[in-house]
Amino acid sequence: MRALVADDDRSTALMLKATLERWGLEVVKASDGAEAWAILQQDSDVRLAILDWEMPGANGPELCRRLRLDPDRTPTYALLLTSRDSRRDLIAGLDAGADDYVVKPFDPEELRARVHVGLRVLALQERLADRVAELQAALAKVKQLQGLLPICSYCKSVRTDQNYWERVEHYVAQHSGIQFSHGICPTCFDAVMSELDRT
Repeated sequence: MRALVADDDRSTALMLKATLERWGLEVVKASDGAEAWAILQQDSDVRLAILDWEMPGANGPELCRRLRLDPDRTPTYALLLTSRDSRRDLIAGLDAGADDYVVKPFDPEELRARVHVGLRVLALQERLADRVAELQAALAKVKQLQGLLPICSYCKSVRTDQNYWERVEHYVAQHSGIQFSHGICPTCFDAVMSELDRT
């Protein structure tokens, strides 16, 4: 997975980059907010962003706000990195759209734990998106049953799109996942019993 490190302090950015790469992430670096935003717009593989609060071009909270306002963007886990440690700043950062918040100077173990939380959240989002796609495909398949369906008035077979005739229960099961069980309704039962009584 690709991660973005955006910090105008070169030594912090290099340290973060080296740390994340040790954890198996591919890292791209930005030295200001404008460069970070350009990367986020152009590189949809960046799923984790560690953003410094104070940067020229655009600060961390502003980048978080832009990320949350972009409906077409693949979900990105945004972690704000800042020397601000007041409760008010924490709330302001989270309100701006940050998913998490780390105070400088950061503790490597705390950062590792928070990054791994972010990776778990991203994995869950990916699995959820896959499930939604599966459900949409299933719904599209069910919707195939809508419309005009030619049926034989004698044997009740239906004509498929390929111009073959097949039993109605086979056709419906194939297009909806419904399983049929066979029985006899009271009207047909009475008719069969009358037929048997006559023989």
